[in-house]
Amino acid sequence: MSNLEPRPPARDMGGLAGTTAGPALDLLPGKEVLLGESTRVRRLLPTLGRRMVGAWVFVDHYGPDDITSSPGMQVPPHPHTGLQTVSWLLDGEVHHRDSLGSDVRFRPGELALMTAGHGIAHSEQSPATHPRFLHGAQLWVALPEGDREVAPHFEHHAQLPGFSSDGLSATVLMGSFGGVTSPGRAYTPLVGVDLDLADGADVEVPLEPDFEYGLLTSSGSVSVDGVPLEPGAMLYLGTGRRTLRVRAGAASRLLLLGGEPFEERLVMWWNFIGRSGEEVAEYAEQWNAESRRFGAVVGYDGERLEAPPLPPVALRPRGRVR
Repeated sequence: MSNLEPRPPARDMGGLAGTTAGPALDLLPGKEVLLGESTRVRRLLPTLGRRMVGAWVFVDHYGPDDITSSPGMQVPPHPHTGLQTVSWLLDGEVHHRDSLGSDVRFRPGELALMTAGHGIAHSEQSPATHPRFLHGAQLWVALPEGDREVAPHFEHHAQLPGFSSDGLSATVLMGSFGGVTSPGRAYTPLVGVDLDLADGADVEVPLEPDFEYGLLTSSGSVSVDGVPLEPGAMLYLGTGRRTLRVRAGAASRLLLLGGEPFEERLVMWWNFIGRSGEEVAEYAEQWNAESRRFGAVVGYDGERLEAPPLPPVALRPRGRVR
């Protein structure tokens, strides 16, 4: 998924200065953004006060939207560098094409994981004949210095591991949780888990004390350590927790994201992650010049996205919070 803001701000990210040295319960304000022709998303990361949770650098939550009379998601070909995209659907279907030749439709419960590495381009669309509702999350993970130039690749996992207990069904998208491990390849210690809670469930969720965490409510109504969390909201949980108590006031879906605090300083602008403003500017120039770095998306009927103008100020890496 692309950042389609016409004037995307530069995000200076990473480092340990902004990591909470203990538990927290900070509600992260979201921002509504138009994605493509018709899809509105709630951008929850980066946001005011926080840029990263572990290596997770970008969280968009969209839907549930009734797309019966609309084309649904329509994101033209666009580039990425230095990151992984993690696509997760609760309702609907998305057609992914990329410059490696991948041509995949993925559905709820399936993991679409694209590692951009050195550079890749892709498009995302709701098929012409699509389900009534579209609901899901698009996530980005920063790649560490030693792996950020890895050859790009795409993974589609139609089945993911998980477990059920006491009104909770957990599906592990990335990393390990509750004794099970996702087949998706991760490059830093992190975790991503879909938590499906029955109405009235009251559970203790196991956590790693060295990880920092964020919790997104996709649907339903829950209380997290006594703090109510409504759909589309994200709560930053800090570090130092071994468990988290979650109570469901209705059948609910949550997305738990965590990882070791990311030590490196980054620059994220538009769809690129680099280590300096000059590097990111070079990525944008190469994309607009149709460099071989990114390749071409075959099969998409339409124009690709051009990189927007760079901001007038220098792009510099700073810390994890504003």
